[in-house]
Amino acid sequence: MPGERLLEIQHLKKYFPIKGNGGTSYVHAVEDVSLYIRRGETLGLVGESGCGKSTLGRAILRLHEPTSGKIIYDGKPFYDSEAGIAENTLPYRRKMQIIFQDPSASLDPRMTVGEIIGEALDIHKLAKSRKERRERILELLAMVGLNDEQADRYPHEFSGGQQQRVGIARALAVEPEFIVCDEPISALDVSIQSQIVNMLEDMQRELGLTYLFIAHDISVVRHISNRIGVMYMGSLVELAESYELSDHPLHPYTRTLLSAVPVPDPKVSRSKSRIILEGDIPSPIDPGPGCRFASRCPYATDKCRQCAPQFREVAPEHFVACHIYNTTPGC
Repeated sequence: MPGERLLEIQHLKKYFPIKGNGGTSYVHAVEDVSLYIRRGETLGLVGESGCGKSTLGRAILRLHEPTSGKIIYDGKPFYDSEAGIAENTLPYRRKMQIIFQDPSASLDPRMTVGEIIGEALDIHKLAKSRKERRERILELLAMVGLNDEQADRYPHEFSGGQQQRVGIARALAVEPEFIVCDEPISALDVSIQSQIVNMLEDMQRELGLTYLFIAHDISVVRHISNRIGVMYMGSLVELAESYELSDHPLHPYTRTLLSAVPVPDPKVSRSKSRIILEGDIPSPIDPGPGCRFASRCPYATDKCRQCAPQFREVAPEHFVACHIYNTTPGC
């Protein structure tokens, strides 16, 4: 049913080990993230490079095995570190898929486009005959705007936009419900970006898909998403409905991102003030006990440096992790 929670993650963490002379330390790529995605909606995820967006998307699909936390898919635990639950991923691959950021790197150069798309049909045994398999491949190609002849070509014979269309066709081959769109337009020309975004929106309406849409460009995310989450240094700092976040940003980092969005009107652009951040980014290996944005935040206090803020609902469907909006004593 539309509106019900299709996916929910609770206190998800992903650390990557680094071995050195002093022993093993860890990169805190994803730190205690909790969110949910309703069936049929698009949740956008924005933040600067290296903030953990793609790692979170891959951890949800368990392409990166989470360090701890809980993943609930369609009401059933897919992963739960405390309960020791780590379900076999193969049955879930039919329900959850991913569109990768770099289309050329995600396609096997030794396989034709037909073989790339047909591989998913073979693994999940979705075609009863070679004829049915071929028909399904051609149907998927037509769905993403490619023709029958292109099924026998290799990835290097396609443009970047066409390669991304092949990646989308591959993701759709198993008829999934949920797709992680991992910066699917960042490697493409601006004119091609709009085509891919419009195609994803059309497919969502036709097939009832649910998206986690990861991108740098908050204006694109605002266009395609129902709700937007903002990440900084592995943590989710704000989450709200798309235009609520744009019109009433609460976290200082969200305000900084929005101030950097270019405005096509020269008069408005000249009068618009941009927020320039100062200070150093903390190390993801040893981020410290407080708020990770404290070293760059103009409103930071001693409390911010000593105690990490809780991710709290401060308005209907508007969550933020900032001590400015936490009036209770302590953390």
